[in-house]
Amino acid sequence: MLPPPLLLCTKEAARFVSLSPRTMEKHRSHGTGPAYSKLGGRVVYRIADLQTWVALGARTSTSDVGVGVVYPAKARFRTEGGA
Repeated sequence: MLPPPLLLCTKEAARFVSLSPRTMEKHRSHGTGPAYSKLGGRVVYRIADLQTWVALGARTSTSDVGVGVVYPAKARFRTEGGA
């Protein structure tokens, strides 16, 4: 039996976190998704990075503020100099 892979392509990573591959691409484009690496022209995700990203959104109730935020897969406006 083969050990589980350490790196997943976009399609496999999307399946791992129950999102569509297109949503993963949007997260990558907008900088709101998990860390990834580029090997040549290929995008890969480490399972540990996917798990860390998912854990940021963990909540125990609707009133729980949690430990982090998983932003939607859309552009976020950034201000220069914190203003």
